[in-house]
Amino acid sequence: MEIVLIISVVLALLVGGLIVGLLDRRPAPPKGSYQGVRDADDPRPAPRHAAPGGSTAVLERPEAEEAPVDLVEPEVVEEVEAEPAAPELERPEAAGSRLARLRARLLKSNNVFGKGLLALLSRDRIDEDTWDEIEETLLMADLGTEPTMELVDRLKSRVTVEGTREPEQVRELLREELVAMVDPSMDRRLAASRRDGRPAVTLVVGVNGVGKTTTVGKLARVLVAEDRDVVLGAADTFRAAAAEQLATWGARVGVPTVRSEKEGADPASVAYEAVAEGIRLEADVVLVDTAGRLQNKSNLMDELGKIKRVIEKQAEVDEVLLVLDATTGQNGLTQAKVFAEVVDVTGIVLTKLDGTAKGGIVVAIQRQLGVPVKLIGLGEGADDLAPFTAEGFVDALLAD
Repeated sequence: MEIVLIISVVLALLVGGLIVGLLDRRPAPPKGSYQGVRDADDPRPAPRHAAPGGSTAVLERPEAEEAPVDLVEPEVVEEVEAEPAAPELERPEAAGSRLARLRARLLKSNNVFGKGLLALLSRDRIDEDTWDEIEETLLMADLGTEPTMELVDRLKSRVTVEGTREPEQVRELLREELVAMVDPSMDRRLAASRRDGRPAVTLVVGVNGVGKTTTVGKLARVLVAEDRDVVLGAADTFRAAAAEQLATWGARVGVPTVRSEKEGADPASVAYEAVAEGIRLEADVVLVDTAGRLQNKSNLMDELGKIKRVIEKQAEVDEVLLVLDATTGQNGLTQAKVFAEVVDVTGIVLTKLDGTAKGGIVVAIQRQLGVPVKLIGLGEGADDLAPFTAEGFVDALLAD
């Protein structure tokens, strides 16, 4: 029994040792996995980093962590339409050079006025029949009855006393008398300067068809040529194209236009806003265009008076220019009288004073109204409006 027990104990110890040995044994690494246990035919792994000087030693360096990359959505670039370049502003012709250039156009009226008189006065013998012809020529030139008789009497007296017949002497004689009738003493200056901290205000009036809106646009060019800051007011709200036409004139020379987008708007309101804008911009001049008035329409004439009164709530009206068509002759005098009764006309603008007009209308209108002709229009060009001077006008009438 004891022998069997001893054998059992020994066997148990052997089995236990074997089990412990098995449990303690580590598994063999896979072929070629580690440096210390490499088979002869295993390929040698390349070093992670080459050492200086061509050494194959492994340099243990921590690999730099890659910086995080922010995902940025691509910027959406909006396509912006390039704004068209601002149109180049026109440079109006200086007022001083206009008279010389426009003088040639007045020559067309010589056949009616200047040359006819010179031919009659240069005759060897001037009898009553000749004086009758001279009188008729002056009447045909729209000088008017009273001015005609006055001029004929002066010419008779001087021709009789001086006894001249030489063309140059006759021309000088006639020039002196005509200049005196046109009256160089009249103040023909335009109110175009700021006064008492506000702009000068000019109201432009006239009947339909005389070229009033065009005249306002051309007058703006005259003032811009003199380095004046101008604001336009499109108070002709009854003619659909008037405001657009005026704005176009202003845009050509960089002048702002105050207008209403509503057709048939209150003209007085537009005029008021134009003056207010002129005050805000510290402009030199505000030019207000008005609707063409028929002189026999009392309500329209009353409205013109209203425009003037509304403007004067914030600024005095310094100038009222009446635009007349020189080709209408004596009919223009009737228009002028009616307008003068409604507003205080301070100056006349004669348009279409070319070969079809009679130069005598200048004298007749000034005599009737007692106000000077300040500007004359001699054509359709943008710079065909010029300041009026008595001497320049008469010289053009009598030029060769």
